[in-house]
Amino acid sequence: MNNFTYSYPVKVYFGEGVAKNSLVAELSKYGKNVLFAYGGGSIKQHGIYDEITTILKETGKKIIEFSGIMSNPTYAKVQEGARLAKENDVDFILAVGGGSVIDCCKIVSAQANCDTDIWELEYTEHKQPNKFIPMGAVVTAFGTGAEMNSGAVITNEDKMLKSALWGASYHFAVLDVNYTMTMPVRQVISGSFDTLSHCMETYFGTPRENNLSDEINEAVMRNVIRNMRATLKNPKDKFVRSELIWASAMGENGILKLGKVTDFQAHMIEHQLGAYTNCNHGFGLAVIHPVLYKHIYKNATERFAHFATTVLGIERNEKTDDELALAGIEALASFIKEVGLPTKFSEMGITDVDYKAIANSTVTTAGCCKKLTADEILEILEECR
Repeated sequence: MNNFTYSYPVKVYFGEGVAKNSLVAELSKYGKNVLFAYGGGSIKQHGIYDEITTILKETGKKIIEFSGIMSNPTYAKVQEGARLAKENDVDFILAVGGGSVIDCCKIVSAQANCDTDIWELEYTEHKQPNKFIPMGAVVTAFGTGAEMNSGAVITNEDKMLKSALWGASYHFAVLDVNYTMTMPVRQVISGSFDTLSHCMETYFGTPRENNLSDEINEAVMRNVIRNMRATLKNPKDKFVRSELIWASAMGENGILKLGKVTDFQAHMIEHQLGAYTNCNHGFGLAVIHPVLYKHIYKNATERFAHFATTVLGIERNEKTDDELALAGIEALASFIKEVGLPTKFSEMGITDVDYKAIANSTVTTAGCCKKLTADEILEILEECR
């Protein structure tokens, strides 16, 4: 393994029914004015909104609502939240929702304490913000692991870019299984594939010799695959749901990345696809992964073969590493189809888009098997159609 320094700032409250007591305990540590951030209103339909506002009022907080955060949060929405935070002297941000809400608030927290436009700060001046409004997250939709780190994916519609920005880490995260039981099954499967994608993008990074981080990762990936199947059999199984919630957190809390140089090329391609189409993130990843892997496996054949046997359970028998690697990629594609995820962009309703523009604006990464060119990314996108 490579050298590393590991420090983890997020306190996690995990389990069934942990939300109320954990929020009461944590909110007492912060000031009165709370920015209560959420998405399109599903938390109101399922009673979560009433529970959270009751807790906030009982702990003496003044509530400033920041609602309507979309599934692919825009930079304009970030700026709206930052203005709200500044105008109301917000002491604390409570993000209630999935990865989009949680990501948006990380950058709101930073922008509210920064006079410089944060996109320009990070991408032009190449500096990072260092002052933040403290935050807590209540996860109602999982898969992104967004509550576990300080990175956010934000769509800048003016620049036609869906890109990473770096903001604040959460002081605490509440992972209460009861708050996720209203997720539609299709959303559970989509989010869980995002978790699997995070794991694979880390696993196929370097070094590729057997190491503890990757062996833990193999266990997480097997767990996700098993519990995605179990979810389809019984969507109301809270044990299965709790396993997927924790797997999502494990995918992004840094444990699997210790000593690794990660890849995330599939994510970079999907992000730009999302910038042009506003598509579902997990669905896009499901289409891209098998096609991408067929393009790059020969640069890490032994690792893909190992993935096939240890994660997907394919027996070696007389197969060469090349045959085994391909069998693993085919098994991944079959699993994607089995759980009802799309296998082509056309199945997502994407039929008319400028793939060349997407390819040319995609960030290329060198952490995996090979660094792709824009032409190679275009070829991958065309094959995904």
